[in-house]
Amino acid sequence: MKLGSKSTTGWRATIAVAMSNYIEAGSIIAIATSLGFWQAELGFGDLTAGLLAAFSANAFGAAIGAMLGGPLSDKLGRKFIYTYDLVVFMVGILLAAFAVNVPMLFLGFILTGIAVGAGVPASWTYIAEQAPTKDRAKHVGTAQLAWSFGPLVGFALAALLAPLELFGSRMIFIHLFIVAAIVWWVRQGLPESQLWKDEKASQGRRDAAPSRTGRGFGALLSKRVNLKALLFLFGIYGFWGVVAGQAGIFMPRVYAAAGVESVVEQSLLQVLVWGCTVIATYFGFMLLADRMSRRLLYIIGAALGILGWIVLVFGEPGTGTLVTFAVTWGLSCGIGAQAFYGLWASELFATPYRASAQGLLFFAARLAIGFLSYFFPVLLTAVGVPNVGLIMVAFLTVALLVGAIWAPRTQGKSLQEIEEERYGMRVSAPTGTATR
Repeated sequence: MKLGSKSTTGWRATIAVAMSNYIEAGSIIAIATSLGFWQAELGFGDLTAGLLAAFSANAFGAAIGAMLGGPLSDKLGRKFIYTYDLVVFMVGILLAAFAVNVPMLFLGFILTGIAVGAGVPASWTYIAEQAPTKDRAKHVGTAQLAWSFGPLVGFALAALLAPLELFGSRMIFIHLFIVAAIVWWVRQGLPESQLWKDEKASQGRRDAAPSRTGRGFGALLSKRVNLKALLFLFGIYGFWGVVAGQAGIFMPRVYAAAGVESVVEQSLLQVLVWGCTVIATYFGFMLLADRMSRRLLYIIGAALGILGWIVLVFGEPGTGTLVTFAVTWGLSCGIGAQAFYGLWASELFATPYRASAQGLLFFAARLAIGFLSYFFPVLLTAVGVPNVGLIMVAFLTVALLVGAIWAPRTQGKSLQEIEEERYGMRVSAPTGTATR
């Protein structure tokens, strides 16, 4: 007997798939708000804290999952990932919730990381393939909106449950288990991506003409047009992601270094950040990215992010500076690099290796985040907020310049039209019901 929903289609399907991003972001925030309590309970130092963060959903764990999930999604289908990823996640999150020592906590963190790493690239791919051409950004933006709600809810719960200390943190992990269980149930009714099904049906013809296409990393990396797209997308998502990764998991420590030592106040500042992100995602990206210049919208978002970190570095220490940072950085995240990355990464690659490309990019970005995460707590203690902030500004400036100079012109075009323009031919199979 098959468990789960019998049919999940339309916007319900988009939301169910987008919840990968809520679960991913929520996991990162659950770790961010609990690390201090775990340190006090288990007695480990900053390097161990960095190691736990580096192998979590924030970095290496997600990187491993992306490298596995991307090619599997291209080979076995987008739906395949959604059948199993949250099962692994639920095991990992329960281990973390009931951890009594560092090895148990580490195993829980890395399992949750692998699961979300496999699910997030597949979610962007699936949503873009199922979305109407004229509203593709709006549909892809649903994943960004879910990603925004994860920290908003996570930090709100952290503020509410702060008096309970570690027990409260364990309850936040339990909430993610409950969300994952509900989402897994709903996802069992998802149809397979029609674009992927059409591509799979034509596999015999492609095998007869191997120079035309292929699947996985080999085919992806064999084409110059793909290599250029990979470099462009890493230029925006990789450099922005290094900043966002540290802000997501270590921002409470940054606030503490800036003088805000109350856990409740730290969490409320993050609620403000992510509340602004939710607003900007919906009213900025989802409503405007299909209708105005995407290049201009990207530049506005990137510039707001740089402004926020400049204020944090050079502003007078105090509540006003931190609130200004929270608002500008939050608005930037809503219309910034990740939203456009999710959109452009789905548009710039052909169906046979679309998910593999996203998996490779997600792997590279999370690898970079992981390396910095390992040293970030020590770096913050050693050099302080101003110097760390300047490093973040430099990374964000690179992301702004790459996006401003090389933003693609894909707006209003179907995935098939984009494919023919970029590759000079139809790489994937002719579509039937998937054509939009």
